[in-house]
Amino acid sequence: MDRRVIPSPMDTVFEFDYAVQAEDMRSLYEKAKRDQWNASRDIPWDTPEPSDGRTLADELVDIYGSPIWNKMSEKERVELNQRITAWRLSVLVYGEQGALLACSQLVDTVSGTDQKFFQATQVMDEARHNEVLERYIATRLNGLHYPMPENERVLFDSILSDSRWYIKTIALQLVAETFAVSMFKMMAECAQDPLLQEICRRILQDESRHMGFGMLALPEVIREASPAEHREMEDFTCVAIEKVLTGFFPVDAYRDMGFSAAQIREVQAYRRDVAARNDYAVFRKYFKRDMHAAMVSNLARIGLLTERVRPRLAALGIELPSAA
Repeated sequence: MDRRVIPSPMDTVFEFDYAVQAEDMRSLYEKAKRDQWNASRDIPWDTPEPSDGRTLADELVDIYGSPIWNKMSEKERVELNQRITAWRLSVLVYGEQGALLACSQLVDTVSGTDQKFFQATQVMDEARHNEVLERYIATRLNGLHYPMPENERVLFDSILSDSRWYIKTIALQLVAETFAVSMFKMMAECAQDPLLQEICRRILQDESRHMGFGMLALPEVIREASPAEHREMEDFTCVAIEKVLTGFFPVDAYRDMGFSAAQIREVQAYRRDVAARNDYAVFRKYFKRDMHAAMVSNLARIGLLTERVRPRLAALGIELPSAA
């Protein structure tokens, strides 16, 4: 697979004061040290595979319950289940590597020893997540990878090429990480493979700390921003939300199953219809609980989403919490 080179000139801040200056940030660092785990030692790689070959519940396949699904053989359903899993894990592998690279930049650019120490632990976390997901794909899914979605590529290009640490933190810690947490929670709860369930549980243990960094580090920057700077941050936040909530459809998995362009359009229409008429559809349930409740409320709470962008969010099906 080809490499991707992203130019990213930025300043490096060298600190000489190593005393604790932010107790809450240093506490996050202490928790990160305490909770480190080893993907080679702590994951039960010898766990037997599911007897029916499924890695996730069929309900997580877009066409589950549709006329197309009902016509498929058992073998085809299992293969599609595995391909959809491989597609989702591919998206997450790329995201974890993007986070690894972004956090290595944050070690350079953030000010304060406490922030640098914590970001160093997140670099290690993201490397471990990259390792464990890649190993799962190799051992359970025959090394099946899918290309990086365009929206994910554009989002990480913007994160990695911007020199400002707070812009990286907004898009990575509070938007992309929340998307990842939603995906890992969904897979942890719906995994048919106990090994995948345990991997997701371990990763989620780390992700909550990563979002915590953004909630601790950003409020002061947002409070001190000029009106123009605040609008720029808010607009960038909306762009990041748009990127993670649109453009993520496993079209390559369906093509590999032999679906025609017309059938793929039928799948997409079926997914939209299910989401529109059934508030308890799996994707919509997790979207509301994790993406909306966690991401939007956190961003609004620290002042990154205001009434100014309510119409923009509404176009994505997101209701901005009312001001207190």
